[in-house]
Amino acid sequence: MLYIIDSDKIMAECIAKATGEEVKIFANAIEAMNEISYGELPEIIFMEIMLDGPDGFSFLNELISYDDTAKIPVVIVSSLPFVKKNLDVYGVVGVLNKETMTPEEIRRYVDECTKRNQD
Repeated sequence: MLYIIDSDKIMAECIAKATGEEVKIFANAIEAMNEISYGELPEIIFMEIMLDGPDGFSFLNELISYDDTAKIPVVIVSSLPFVKKNLDVYGVVGVLNKETMTPEEIRRYVDECTKRNQD
């Protein structure tokens, strides 16, 4: 199961389609964290940083504060210029630019994280 957290429903649906996997889409960090608290842990999370309500950094801080959720790989999907190296502490495995990303890039992260989880 993959999670997509993005307040832009159309963007979230495009990412979901590109993954080719079963996904759950959340419009904000609170919905996603509630699901993580009571449901199965996702294999990977694609998320926007600029969310309605608590922003993506608040969500990432919450994730890394628990041993079981700290290991969930996260891909940031944003129009903002982030450098992955600066986000490693949050478990971020990649950064995709919303304006230039391709379905192949999205799928590559899914494949890499799925392979990592099987090893």
